[in-house]
Amino acid sequence: MATSTTCIFCEIVARRIPATIVFEDAEHLAFFPLEHINPGHLLLIPKRHVDYLFDMEAPEYHALWSAAAELAPGLRSVTAAKRVGVAVEGFAVPHVHVHLVPLHAPDELNPTRAKPIAEDEADRLAKLLREAFDA
Repeated sequence: MATSTTCIFCEIVARRIPATIVFEDAEHLAFFPLEHINPGHLLLIPKRHVDYLFDMEAPEYHALWSAAAELAPGLRSVTAAKRVGVAVEGFAVPHVHVHLVPLHAPDELNPTRAKPIAEDEADRLAKLLREAFDA
């Protein structure tokens, strides 16, 4: 699996940098970002290092979106969100990542709203999300 030793997300995949991981399959990892737009905000990444979403091979691209669709119902349920918003831009970390954000109102998918959440709240949400994703 191609990785980059200078990529923070590749370091998370390799378990050299800690992260609150809530989902993992053979090709993907989902974890909490350092700051949440809303509590429960997830980053879904392919384990293989790819810088830009549209540089992915078609099967990888489709698998990424299938994984996002698999996670959305559990994320929505656990957070009582009206919707799960999706954002992809990739400037901060040059490794494909999909933001899955629980939304309660139309104007919430705004990265300037991101802030850290309390460790106990992160632990509580992580436990509930893992249970939902395993179900």
